[in-house]
Amino acid sequence: MDAVRVALLREVLAGTEWLGATRHFAGTLRGSVVSHGGGLLLVGTREYEPWHLAAHLVDEAAWSGTPELAPTLVRHDARPSDPAHLAVGLGRLEAVRRGETLLVVAPEEPTAPLLERVFDARRAGATLLSLGPGDGELPAMVHETLSVPDGCELDLDTVQHLVSAAVGENALPPRRGRRRFRDRLSRLADLLTAPPPTRW
Repeated sequence: MDAVRVALLREVLAGTEWLGATRHFAGTLRGSVVSHGGGLLLVGTREYEPWHLAAHLVDEAAWSGTPELAPTLVRHDARPSDPAHLAVGLGRLEAVRRGETLLVVAPEEPTAPLLERVFDARRAGATLLSLGPGDGELPAMVHETLSVPDGCELDLDTVQHLVSAAVGENALPPRRGRRRFRDRLSRLADLLTAPPPTRW
């Protein structure tokens, strides 16, 4: 989903709680990563790997001039022969240290082995965030959660797009006019969604 489509989606969601909720969560994520400087780890479940969110966060990190936002995607079935950005396995969670941020993305409650690794990461001093179910052990374990329950008006993929778009906003300092480009893109989206002028 590109920036124009995200702008259109935000237009549709104006007046709902989703815009404020996703921006708040994105601000918490950005604040944790930037202030602690320990890096961002991103993990899903065996059945649901948030590789698409990882790609968007890499883009936002580049556009906002905030390299700390580029995540390390931690995978359940990573192999040494995979490309470097896809070859980080669950063993990485055993090496989590204080100052790092761990974002767990899961459409449903993770299995016990992943929950144990997340709990160990918290004990090691990592900041934990989650996108997914609002009930269960995971939301109770993390420092901040954005709940996307079954049957709500937005699915988990759409919420991830809103979060990734918001996470790079207002990041300082902007580099070489990138913020001006994004402002122009936002204005273009506004023009595209505005009703046609009335002709007399």
